[in-house]
Amino acid sequence: MDTAMPTDSRLARRFQELFHRTRRNYAAGHDRPLGGYLVAMAGFAAYAAAWTTAVRRLGRPLPERPEPWDVVLTSVATFRLSRLLSKASVTSPLRAPFTRYVGPQGPAELHEEARPEQGKHTVGELATCPFCMSVWVATTLTAGRLLWPRPTRTAMGTLTALAGADALQLAYSALVKAVEAPEEQT
Repeated sequence: MDTAMPTDSRLARRFQELFHRTRRNYAAGHDRPLGGYLVAMAGFAAYAAAWTTAVRRLGRPLPERPEPWDVVLTSVATFRLSRLLSKASVTSPLRAPFTRYVGPQGPAELHEEARPEQGKHTVGELATCPFCMSVWVATTLTAGRLLWPRPTRTAMGTLTALAGADALQLAYSALVKAVEAPEEQT
């Protein structure tokens, strides 16, 4: 006689009850998509495991420690690519299925909100949050550096140059405003 099925079913029911109770107690009356966050975390774990497996299978050596220049380059490139993917007007078609346009936000950037529908909310939050996106981008760039160092460094250099150009554009605009402000007062 097979008794594994009822035991498995009871265990699954207990986990489900625990999850619902935890979600209810955590949310404090707010609608928080903990299930979606769990799926996103599992997806990221699978993504990182796939990169790790590829690096190992190809026998790529891990550095003893990260070189400071590579950390700086990866940081700036991650910043720029994360903002490009999560905020830029030109990449809004990638986010549109999961977000709703609210309005402009900064130079060439948009303010969007995650769609409230189940299954879209978590992806919408990830897609509009440069901080959330940066975890995925940094992982991708790090894996790229291990698997394809020259093309990845070239791409990261380009993204870093873009970040520098953005900073210069903003500084120039601020300088022009500062110069024009006294003229308007006379």
